[in-house]
Amino acid sequence: MTKKQRYEFLAGLSAFIIILLGLAVGCVWLYQTLVDEQQLPITGVIIQGERTYTTNADVVKAIVAEPTGSFFAADSDAIRQRVEGLPWVYSASVRKEWPSTLRIYVVEQEPLAIWNKEQLLNSSGELFAADPSYVVGTVPELEGPEGDADEVVFQFQRIQALLAQGDHHIIRFAMTDRFAVQLWLESGIELRLGREARLERTQRFMDLLPTIRAESERDIAYVDLRYDTGVAVGWHNTQPGE
Repeated sequence: MTKKQRYEFLAGLSAFIIILLGLAVGCVWLYQTLVDEQQLPITGVIIQGERTYTTNADVVKAIVAEPTGSFFAADSDAIRQRVEGLPWVYSASVRKEWPSTLRIYVVEQEPLAIWNKEQLLNSSGELFAADPSYVVGTVPELEGPEGDADEVVFQFQRIQALLAQGDHHIIRFAMTDRFAVQLWLESGIELRLGREARLERTQRFMDLLPTIRAESERDIAYVDLRYDTGVAVGWHNTQPGE
């Protein structure tokens, strides 16, 4: 290799190295720019979904509970988990929209009932830790052994579906450790159904109710249906309206 050729080779190699260094510096600068919150900050949040208990401020507070980073660095899954950590949120989805916006869709919990006076059950029969005192409207109270909420919900729903045919509504439903059921209706009547044949006993109550009411002008206190045939009826001592 001649001196001229060596010179040209070294010059070319030097230029190649300079180009590589330039590319490396450029990549580092680009990466730092993309992850730098000051360069590409998230400046807007769009919150969608029908909500009763969760405000926009609640959602934003959950988002900024931890640094989000830049638009590109923001972790959508981590943000979603923080939003879903709010007590009244059932699920959430997070989408980034160029150049600086988060779009969040929130699905709220639908309270089905109050569970053991302290927790709430959603429409899927799942427990969630929100304050029952904030429930809008009236929901029934369900009581039962811890760990058996799904069974209590199942029994409540099937019995309520039958009672609804006669326009009766349960306001309180209790199941003991031995799975005996008693419930209280909006009308003030207590039904004692026991552990067996609950639907059949509920139907018997509905069939006999007109006859029972015809026996006295007093209000019915309870109907005990824990018999193979017939019922036991308790009455309030006062006349209706007294």
